[in-house]
Amino acid sequence: MTAAAADVSVEGPAAAAPADGGSRLFGRGLLYVVVWSLQLVVSTLISPVLTHLMGPSEFGALSSALAIYQVLSVAALLGLDEALVLERADDGDGKRARGLVTIGVVISFAVTAIALATIPLWSGPLGFGDFPLLVVAVILWTAPSAAVTVMLALLVAEDRLKPFTVVSVISAIGGSVVGLVLILTVHNDATTYAWGGVICQFVAMFLGLIVVRPTLQGFRQWAVTRRAITLGVPLALGSLAYFVLNAGDRIIIQRELGATEVGRYQVAYVIGSAVILLLNFTNGAWTPHFAALKDKAARYSLAMKSRDELYGILVPIVLGVTLIAPLALRILAPASFRPAGLTLVVLLVALTAFPVAASGASGRLLVVGRRGKTVGIITGVAAVLNIVLNLLLVPVMGISGAAVATLASYSLLAVLQVVFLPDRDRWHGAPIRLVMLVAAAIAVAAVSILLPQTLAWNLGRAVLAVACFPWFVVRLQAARRGASDPVPEEAVAAIPDDEVPDHAVPDRRSGPVGGRAAASTAAGTTPPVAERTPEGDVTAAAPALDTGEEPREADGADDLARLLGFDIDPGRDTGRDPDTGVPSEEGAT
Repeated sequence: MTAAAADVSVEGPAAAAPADGGSRLFGRGLLYVVVWSLQLVVSTLISPVLTHLMGPSEFGALSSALAIYQVLSVAALLGLDEALVLERADDGDGKRARGLVTIGVVISFAVTAIALATIPLWSGPLGFGDFPLLVVAVILWTAPSAAVTVMLALLVAEDRLKPFTVVSVISAIGGSVVGLVLILTVHNDATTYAWGGVICQFVAMFLGLIVVRPTLQGFRQWAVTRRAITLGVPLALGSLAYFVLNAGDRIIIQRELGATEVGRYQVAYVIGSAVILLLNFTNGAWTPHFAALKDKAARYSLAMKSRDELYGILVPIVLGVTLIAPLALRILAPASFRPAGLTLVVLLVALTAFPVAASGASGRLLVVGRRGKTVGIITGVAAVLNIVLNLLLVPVMGISGAAVATLASYSLLAVLQVVFLPDRDRWHGAPIRLVMLVAAAIAVAAVSILLPQTLAWNLGRAVLAVACFPWFVVRLQAARRGASDPVPEEAVAAIPDDEVPDHAVPDRRSGPVGGRAAASTAAGTTPPVAERTPEGDVTAAAPALDTGEEPREADGADDLARLLGFDIDPGRDTGRDPDTGVPSEEGAT
């Protein structure tokens, strides 16, 4: 029996994803993604309102302060939100996970207290000397926000959509709404708006405590707590590097150019980064199909295929955003923001979507291959480059230098991830025709910002931007059809025989989703164990255990839940080790 046949014996259809996989992506699990994305959507919608209500200086100070809040949130979380999800998947009744929620709340308030006590040491050098109360507000925002994030992670792991939605809406939308009410009725400045967020984050936290019911067990189960922190700290460092990569430029602009320029940069960044936001939504069209594959050749084939499809989708998006930018900037920002000089920033930030798409493809291969530390180090290197380039370019080029630094650092991230792929020989670049199409789109977008920005020219560009939408729809539909195509047989057959282990147990945690192995585990049965015959062939054995329960048929929501790493039946305790499928000592007792 060949290695390819062995793979089919172990995983069956997992080697070639179901033909209807693309049509099963929008189940219950996607609702969590949509709800979780509300904060991004609301911030995008509310930014133009704030630019008209506040001056550029106040809006810039708020943007810089929120960047500080993002960094503090990473430190306050310590990666416990991600570690808690894995612990909950192994915990039959959720007691250990609820104990970790308590630990997370305590750590978040401790980090907040330290930040408050050290304000005099760092607020002045970072350019916040004129906004002391704003700094206090965003720091007080940190503790309840981090606590809410940990509790939301547990609610998702337990598939409790209604309380998750309520807490998320209060946390993500409530602060913006209350903040707007405050600046309209109390005082029109950034500090007043920030206090709206503080109020709603505390309300969301107290509601989350009622729903989640954390316990004090975290202070007694030191082994579990230590394991969670050991896992969470590297994840937190990687997240911190990513936040620096994403938001560090605001701090440097604040320090070098002042809050007014931060406000101008933020307006342009919101428009340009809408491309990346759309990319994050459409990127999920291929991820379940990709993660369900258990052989390396098929994973690489799908990763490159999804990257190429995303490139094709991004061409009309980048063109459309760049063409509409001159008119949109005049609508979204008042004249005091000097919108005519922001089109270059929009273009550079929008172009960042291409390296983001590339790094998304190679990054998934690294994560599924358990190269999390590699991803963290690479992200850290890219973040350092971002800071260095900002320090060098912002004083010379202004906010356009920050946009150049963003594009360069994300490009380095994409390149390094490919360099450190474990099987780099399997990876190849995009087809030359697609590369030429991308280059042509970039050239047209670049030329468009050089044209006059009179009303007639702006309206003409807007018409062309609208014409890009049908093109985008066609590309997206083609990509979705491509996501449901089976992986080519030759990709599966390319696995060398020596890569099949003597006892290959499908591991549902080797990646975001474990194909049929994950479905078997969710159904309460042990995944089939592949064994090598005396002749060297690999065959699939019958399940080692049978709990007597009827197998639970997986649907699209289950696929996405497993993709996110969550146990779709959190209340079920099978008494078996989640990795090997054999009875655990705790379960045996």
